Amino acid sequence: MDEGEHTPQPVDAEDSDEDNENSNSSIASDPDRTTGAVSSDTDSADPGSADTGSADTDSADSHSTRHANTAGNHTDSGNADGNSADTATSNGGVDVGSGGRDRSSPDVDFDGVVLDDGEENQGLFDDLLSGEPIFENKEVLRPSYTPHELPHRNDQINRMATILVSALRGETPSNILIYGKTGTGKTASAKFVSQELESTSQKYDVPCEVEYINCEVTDTQYRVLAQLANTFIEKNQRIIANRLDHYRDRRSAAIDDPTVLTDTEFETLDDLDDRIDELEADAEEMEEVPMTGWPTDRVYSTFFEAVDYHERVVVIMLDEIDKLVEKSGDDTLYNLSRMNSELDRSRISIMGISNDLKFTDFLDPRVKSSLGEEEIVFPPYDANQLRDILQHRADIAFKQDALTDDVIPLCAAFAAQEHGDARRALDLLRTAGELAERSQAEIVAEKHVRQAQDKIELDRVVEVVRPLPTQSKIVLFAVILLEKNGVHNINTGEVFNIYKRLCEEIDADVLTQRRVTDLISELDMLGIVNAVVVSKGRYGRTKEMGLSVPVEETEAVLLSDSRLGDIENAQPFVQARFDN
Repeated sequence: MDEGEHTPQPVDAEDSDEDNENSNSSIASDPDRTTGAVSSDTDSADPGSADTGSADTDSADSHSTRHANTAGNHTDSGNADGNSADTATSNGGVDVGSGGRDRSSPDVDFDGVVLDDGEENQGLFDDLLSGEPIFENKEVLRPSYTPHELPHRNDQINRMATILVSALRGETPSNILIYGKTGTGKTASAKFVSQELESTSQKYDVPCEVEYINCEVTDTQYRVLAQLANTFIEKNQRIIANRLDHYRDRRSAAIDDPTVLTDTEFETLDDLDDRIDELEADAEEMEEVPMTGWPTDRVYSTFFEAVDYHERVVVIMLDEIDKLVEKSGDDTLYNLSRMNSELDRSRISIMGISNDLKFTDFLDPRVKSSLGEEEIVFPPYDANQLRDILQHRADIAFKQDALTDDVIPLCAAFAAQEHGDARRALDLLRTAGELAERSQAEIVAEKHVRQAQDKIELDRVVEVVRPLPTQSKIVLFAVILLEKNGVHNINTGEVFNIYKRLCEEIDADVLTQRRVTDLISELDMLGIVNAVVVSKGRYGRTKEMGLSVPVEETEAVLLSDSRLGDIENAQPFVQARFDN
């Protein structure tokens, strides 16, 4: 082989030094590669000049190493840079750049090596993405989605519209209270009407606005008033900014041409300047309300000034209004319902939405009379109505032919058993689709609906049972053991006896029977047990109860709590006691 073939390509001095350093450190860390490099150096050295050959071969080996690595990363190995790599291979040595792999065979395929590495490094989500998606738009099945059409709620929607249409005439609409169980379409219908009201007001250039507040989250008078005040302060600031831009543009034009002010509200340029100064002062005075720290009276007055800054009709939608009354009383409703007598430019109407048909029983008579001017009741859906709702949403949510014929009827049937809850039916359909998609099934079938039913039930149990205090869990476990051993109409005395035994087995403090009775009442309030007071005549009264949640799922959640210790080991003792 000619010595010239080993001559490296011209490189900069800094690059050469860096390459030599990288090459030497690479060889030093791999004994096999060191051996191959020495063999190559020996074969390619000039026999007549040992010193010169050593220096040349070191440089050539460094260069060939660099280009051998380059060849492994590029499909084109026939360029000029590949000559050194080819030379090293033709000498029968080991390819330094491939980690000691023998490249003497002509069948080695660099592309194949790269592809093999790619196949081995499949990403975590590659398999999950390989299947065809079932959903077209999953958000349609969520409670937050407001559909363009609400089947079987036309009567209620039309009733709301006839009440609120007066807002488009600049008049004050009557206050509305909307009642109905969970999942009967109350909030969706109210939001649908609100969207229509706002879009129509923009069409006719009428200042009409709807503000939505979820009182389950914003559940105090301070928070409600602060949220409303900040909303209108932000809107007022935008209005002021737009007016200032308009007036400043007019002022610039009036400097050059005073006739611009003709037929306007400003006779002179000074009048226009005064108006600009006034708007700038208004913007500076509008201070947002902090979420805590201000006296309630100050928050109320700030909201009052913000909403009355300019003419508009405002509909305040209070969802879960009973939660606000339960937490803060009826002061908020009293203040809001009385504002119209004090407002100069604006008008306010209240739309309350509640699951509790009796919450107005706890209101002040004056609040009740002013708030409940119009009442609209939403009855539960039946199975056929739920089927129509699900079909309407499924046409948008799923790809074509993604559901078997029995999926929607089964979802509707399950939801109809639980008070005609459309929200539950939609959750069931969405969860069934998710389970089918996770299992990479091509369509949603009946089995996925049944799996979804079990999952939702378990999730509900977990959500309610897991946060319970330890003592409540022990009481609940006592009820479970009684039911599993065939005891019906369980009374508090029976629960207390088993409760004491369980506490002894896991070394927990034993509460009094009165306190255990209180814990049973709390479980009843949460819907975990169903307890009723039964009179025993001269023997007094007692509570009889039964579980309202699935036994196996509830027991599994309880046993997953490490704080309960060996409560599972106490079961044989309790069962033996039943047998005796």
